[in-house]
Amino acid sequence: MKERDVVFVTPGSFVIPSGNSSSVELVVEQVVRRLQKHVRLAVIGRRGRTLRRTEIREGVLYKRVPAASPRRYVEGVSRKLRKLRPKVIQVENRPRFARFLKRRHPDAEVWLSLHSVMFVSKPHIRRPELRRCLAAADRIVVNSHYLKDEMVRRDPRVKAKIFVNHLGVDPDRFISRWSPEGAAKREALLCRLGLQDRKIILYVGRLIPIKGVHRLLAAMPEIVGRVPDAMLLVVGGAYYGSKRLTPYVRRLRRASVPLSKHVRFVPYVPHGEVDDWFRLADVLVVPSARREAFGLVNVEAMAAGVPVVATRAGGMPEIVEEGVTGITVEPDALESGLAPAVISLLQNEDEARCMGEQSVERVQQLFTWERMAERWLTLYNGW
Repeated sequence: MKERDVVFVTPGSFVIPSGNSSSVELVVEQVVRRLQKHVRLAVIGRRGRTLRRTEIREGVLYKRVPAASPRRYVEGVSRKLRKLRPKVIQVENRPRFARFLKRRHPDAEVWLSLHSVMFVSKPHIRRPELRRCLAAADRIVVNSHYLKDEMVRRDPRVKAKIFVNHLGVDPDRFISRWSPEGAAKREALLCRLGLQDRKIILYVGRLIPIKGVHRLLAAMPEIVGRVPDAMLLVVGGAYYGSKRLTPYVRRLRRASVPLSKHVRFVPYVPHGEVDDWFRLADVLVVPSARREAFGLVNVEAMAAGVPVVATRAGGMPEIVEEGVTGITVEPDALESGLAPAVISLLQNEDEARCMGEQSVERVQQLFTWERMAERWLTLYNGW
């Protein structure tokens, strides 16, 4: 077996590639496609029913192992790594895997790529174990300065080996709604949905409490009072690819009953189709709680020329430039500040368009998959 420079180890929760995976698998899939011309790499992931155990897609070698449990999965990964003999084992979002694989493969560098605070926090892991896992990693790469600061706060020893690489988007697919092609696509979908002449407020993401959808629904009466043609589209489900009605989803649907003419729930949309929904929006709202490390939907909306109203928390202020590409609201002021921010953008079309067009420029400069791949190459070339 030919040696590899880098092997990406995905978490094993979802198969890769897949239209119904989490953002972790999506990021890996997009980045390796752009790195494979420069780096000899492979991806190890979960075995699925329809995908082969080994295959090459778009020049990328994928190997898949059973994932009956995290332990069995990482043991299977380790067996594949013995044959691939990489210089760098890049573990995606699983600190425990990094420590396990460093023990099994001491001659390789193990890099830990963190996407969120979930798997570095309770109840997933306690602080003493986390520190042992972080110590095992030769490098740690995070997707925001917020997440870097969080990791340094939890273990100051990692400061010298932690790097930031922001996520990206494909601007060739997330076409701006202000371009002729984007405008035509937008109008066609608005007609199909019967939403012509409506002001579209969009939420895209999981329907879980930490994402704050209930806060957006609570703001809708005030929004509708000022903008009577407002329509909120809530796109997503409780889990990736799921239509399951959890207690929280039921709560959201009950809250929307008095606003039935102004709120519409759209079941989970695969990532390959979600760009059409972003182009519909006059404004995207991201009312997440404090610990949102990045928020990929922010840059996807911005690429589509849509201004964003987001919580001024986590890594989101690094993406949404206040007053330039959108409006940010303090977490403690969401109840009072969310509605006025949305109303302002819906009532000021020229300002909203200006922000949307500046969003496209900002994405092109900082938040594309090509830019992210370039930053990875800089890190690889420095090892």
